[in-house]
Amino acid sequence: MHPLWVVLLLMSSASLETYANNIEECSIKKDASHARYDHTRIYNVEFATAAHVELFQALEAQSDSLSFIGHARVPGQKLSIMVSGQKVADFDNLLHSYNVSHRILNYNFQKLIDASYCEVAPLTTPVEQFDWKRFFQLENIYAWLEKLASKHPNVVTLLDMGTSTEGLPIKGVRISFGGDNLTSVFLESGIHAREWIAPATATYIIDQLLHSNDAQVQTMARSHNWLIFPTVNPDGYRYSFTHDRMWRKNRALFGICRGVDLNRNYPFAWNTTGASGNPCHYDFSGPTAGSELETQRLMKFLEQRVHTDRIRTYLALHSYSQLIMFPYGHTAERVHNYADLKDIGQLAAARIKAYSGRDYKSGSIYETIYPSSGGSKDWAHAQLQMPITYTFELRGPPDSEDLFILPANEIEPTASEAFQAIQTIIEEAGKRGYYK
Repeated sequence: MHPLWVVLLLMSSASLETYANNIEECSIKKDASHARYDHTRIYNVEFATAAHVELFQALEAQSDSLSFIGHARVPGQKLSIMVSGQKVADFDNLLHSYNVSHRILNYNFQKLIDASYCEVAPLTTPVEQFDWKRFFQLENIYAWLEKLASKHPNVVTLLDMGTSTEGLPIKGVRISFGGDNLTSVFLESGIHAREWIAPATATYIIDQLLHSNDAQVQTMARSHNWLIFPTVNPDGYRYSFTHDRMWRKNRALFGICRGVDLNRNYPFAWNTTGASGNPCHYDFSGPTAGSELETQRLMKFLEQRVHTDRIRTYLALHSYSQLIMFPYGHTAERVHNYADLKDIGQLAAARIKAYSGRDYKSGSIYETIYPSSGGSKDWAHAQLQMPITYTFELRGPPDSEDLFILPANEIEPTASEAFQAIQTIIEEAGKRGYYK
């Protein structure tokens, strides 16, 4: 008898029903073209010495079987690293040989990915069933935006920045309840494809601005115009569903490798730190500053509207690490309104703590997460003079066992606490005169 039949015979009828339902509910089917992470382990290591830092810098540069979530920089730093199954023994031996403190967060990353794909709504899901209990694919998100524009024609305008590298539209919405001389809030998410919680949070924010019964939310929604783009990297986002759950970049082709990290491609301090010139690396900054279509579309959109729409606030959604960050990423040099951004960020983090109990940290990108250059927010702040500029790194914590694979039951808690923080940012920036 086949071993599978033995297992099935031993299962209870209830277990069989659950098993069958799980198979039916998984809208992303296993496919030979999907990237696999079977027996990939996630390690969280801590560098005690400068020698440890140098060791892992060399390791990242030389190994194609390890994926670093960040770069080795300083003693005392903790870093998560994905280790392919065939390299686990070598990597584990290295940790013990050099006495590197560590813990294993996950022993088989593919199981997490399989579970994640089973929390995706089918492409055939009616637009009326769009919610925040599942993750939605690009086509579903766009259909929902279109539905909102048709349902609220006097408030919601469908926006299209233009096409991506692979010819997909970059769609968003403008929400405006009317009013004279209002300032605008611009929000982008999904620039890194694998961070599914970011587009989910963006759509939640759109829904709250339109449908919340809370008087304070309604006042805020009507006191500003809102320009929101849930997926500014549509090619990468779609690819993360169809081929590789951990895909980060866009899908531009460079010889044998694909993709530019769009959040390293903007023409401000481009490729100076925290970015790679190697097209095969996850943080490849592109062949030149502003080289990518997606970058160019967003830049043109903002350059044409920053004055006419009075865009004073730029928000970007990412995951993970529970941070509320502001410019700059490439230097410890402080922006002119550092004190205000620091105070507002800390108040936003405190509001999350009071609301959900989650700990978020606030500070400049350089001082809170790691040095990076060519980011969209730094460009907007420096080149377009948008004073209120924040990047959210959403759930989970820095040592998250899930990395970017947040379960669907975390969507609403994550999105709602982020929206609480955004309310604080808008309120506090207004008190300080930024929207006059």
